[in-house]
Amino acid sequence: MVAGVPVDTRHWIGGRRIASAATYPDHSPIDGAPLAEIARGGPAEAKAAVAAAGEAFPGWAATPRTERARLLHAVADGVEARLEDLAAVETADNGALLRSHRRGVMPRVAHNLRFFADRLLALGHDDFTTPAPASGTGRGHTNHIDWDPAGPCVLITPWNAPLMLASWKIAPALAAGNTVVLKPAEWTPLTASLFADIAAEAGLPAGVLNVVQGYGAEAGAPLTADPDVRRISFTGSVPTARKIAAAAAANLVPTSFELGGKSPLLVFADADLEPAADLAVEQYDNAGQVCLAGTRLLVEEPVRDAFLERFLAKARALTQGDPRDEATDIGPTIHPDHLARIDGFVRRALDDGARALLGGGPHDGLGGNYYRPTLLTDVAQCSEIVQEEVFGPVLTLQTFTTEDEAVALANDTRFGLAATLATGDRARADRVAARLVAGTVWVNCFFVRDLAAPFGGSRASGIGREGGDWSFDFYCDLKNTVTAKHTVTAPIGGPRHG
Repeated sequence: MVAGVPVDTRHWIGGRRIASAATYPDHSPIDGAPLAEIARGGPAEAKAAVAAAGEAFPGWAATPRTERARLLHAVADGVEARLEDLAAVETADNGALLRSHRRGVMPRVAHNLRFFADRLLALGHDDFTTPAPASGTGRGHTNHIDWDPAGPCVLITPWNAPLMLASWKIAPALAAGNTVVLKPAEWTPLTASLFADIAAEAGLPAGVLNVVQGYGAEAGAPLTADPDVRRISFTGSVPTARKIAAAAAANLVPTSFELGGKSPLLVFADADLEPAADLAVEQYDNAGQVCLAGTRLLVEEPVRDAFLERFLAKARALTQGDPRDEATDIGPTIHPDHLARIDGFVRRALDDGARALLGGGPHDGLGGNYYRPTLLTDVAQCSEIVQEEVFGPVLTLQTFTTEDEAVALANDTRFGLAATLATGDRARADRVAARLVAGTVWVNCFFVRDLAAPFGGSRASGIGREGGDWSFDFYCDLKNTVTAKHTVTAPIGGPRHG
């Protein structure tokens, strides 16, 4: 039982629960309490899951679009029916706010499934006729585009929004006619297991969705190296992506990577500073464990002090504590090892001359995995704290004097995931957005994502795009059938017409 909800902690392979010889402990980041013993998968479980996905693939690929869409909607119904259970379990497992899981995250899981079910039915074949060449010898051939499912897909997901990020991948992969092996993060495996139950109860055929739990080196590595896998999608860190890319390259398997970020939040002097400060404080959401977060505050020099006054007042009003409490704004970080990593970044920055205008260390009153919202200034552009992803509630503050300088500072990292602009000048917003290296640019807003739009990163922030037809581009093998305008059967060696 986790948060009063029964959760099976064995793998889900081929429509059955499968145990492993070994297990590993899963603890809650809220208070360190043990939650469950999780089946510890390895090469045997990985091989069995890929085999199950391969066996189920022909039948699922041949299932009519309308039936695949119906089943995805049925799974979404199941998610909505168990929304409270999913929210409670995920809060216990990853420490994010219960109110966010109830009102936003879990409803988004259902929405992801419904969106791609409906998108599948709207996916066209894009027939078109080839125009006759200038010589006049062409006959107007017809091109017919098919979106063929690729095969078994391995999906590897992170711990910061476990089920929502998994559903971003599962929904288009299944809609496209592929089968799936999901490998959730070892720190947050529980809602993936519940999701497998929900999918089975909705009628998803055995082997279409499989869940293998365990550590990356033991379970993830053999999954990504399996020659029968036809797509790999990963959300996580750059070092892990490099390992996956090397394994995928050996089998020429296409990959999609959504990786880290070090995104800027630019505040221009013409911005409305109250909502700009709200945008900046919003970057502490989920204890800063959001890859898209605008952790580098770049503020135009004339409004630095006015902006900072507003920001600090709002940030100091945040309530940090138990994420199950409705009054809490910031919960714990995910794990003691991760908290130590965050604190290491801050301590090194302070040793290098940075000043903490807010926070600067763990929350002594709460103990455990709670790290105080932190704002550092007097940081060099080349410093570690400006260049590397902390993935915690840590922001930096720098200033600029010209638009060119703002763009130069914003683009001066190896990442390119997102950027946020606060400005009252639409022309400036258009100019700056056009010059920024980022997969997503938000103007006077943050974390707004339409699933019909492309999502992903540039540079070290990723490869490929998710969302809309871009997801189907990845999860399908596109086939073009070219047919002559008139077809006449002729004996070998005889005249050809067409």
